[in-house]
Amino acid sequence: MATVTLHNLVKAYGKAEVLHGINLEVADGEFVVFVGPSGCGKSTTLRIIAGLEDVTSGEVQIGGRTVNHLEPKDRDIAMVFQNYAIYPHMSVRKNIGFGLRTSSLSKPEREQRIEEVAAILSMTEYLDRKPAQLSGGQRQRVAIGRAMVRDPAVFLFDEPLSNLDAQLRSQMRLEIKKLHQRVGTTIIFVTHDQVEAMTMADRIVIMKDGHIQQIGTPAEVFHQPANIFVAQFIGAPSMNLMPGRAVAGGLEVGGTMIARETGRTGAMTVGIRPDDLCVTQDKGCFSGRITLLEPLGSETLVYVDIDGQEVVAHADGRNPPALGAVVQLTVDPANLHLFGADGEAIT
Repeated sequence: MATVTLHNLVKAYGKAEVLHGINLEVADGEFVVFVGPSGCGKSTTLRIIAGLEDVTSGEVQIGGRTVNHLEPKDRDIAMVFQNYAIYPHMSVRKNIGFGLRTSSLSKPEREQRIEEVAAILSMTEYLDRKPAQLSGGQRQRVAIGRAMVRDPAVFLFDEPLSNLDAQLRSQMRLEIKKLHQRVGTTIIFVTHDQVEAMTMADRIVIMKDGHIQQIGTPAEVFHQPANIFVAQFIGAPSMNLMPGRAVAGGLEVGGTMIARETGRTGAMTVGIRPDDLCVTQDKGCFSGRITLLEPLGSETLVYVDIDGQEVVAHADGRNPPALGAVVQLTVDPANLHLFGADGEAIT
């Protein structure tokens, strides 16, 4: 296991700078997930850590050692790719053992290590099969096993679940999380899927346009987003955003006054998580007409038009309101998120 430190990391392709001074400390044994839209720089950052991309300026340290000029094989890391990169002509046993081809272990020691890794991944009975005889999830386990067998200080995962169907993706999320809890190795995981980030990470690094927008635990980035981008990127459905104005005695939003101290006056953007905006039988904060219902079983997402602006709220899944009905919506003023004209959170 090892720490990973990125200090003022810059990457440019010619005159086009794609990473603009990335700073990050990953603790020994921590599970950190990079998340963000396509082109934000998350995979480039991972490839720089792995040594597959040169850094333009800045420093990469693994285990307290600067590795900028070291080859990937000398960095004590192992990487799992999106396309698995396993060999179709080799058995599972040989694929997993491929990572030991340059090790100093004896043949019996290598076989023992392969068996140990296969047992951890529940792949023992498949060791003599070829990849074509495996499911997508099993092939992903083989790729993980080939990384594990070397016992690296750091695991790097580059969107490893994106080729799996929804059910298998959910299953593999749990398996990778359990694997981390069992072996305790430092993991850096890249994904564009905020659900993967929220369910797996100890900390999440949210990126946009080559900049880090926020670093925090899943709870922190969800409940205390640093800016509007994070607020809307994290959470599904996205946070509702409504124009508001702070005045003496409260906050004007959606045609109503809400008792909420802001410490300032003037225009601002008010964010409300759909989880916090609920249909009520009583007098609510807002009134609007339902334009769309999205049943999800235990709950129903309700799309409501409030004076020409559509917001998403929650209703009971067993007795949802009718399409076209005029409903009252309520929210706890403490759960409102406030953002200034620059898009940054007002605390």
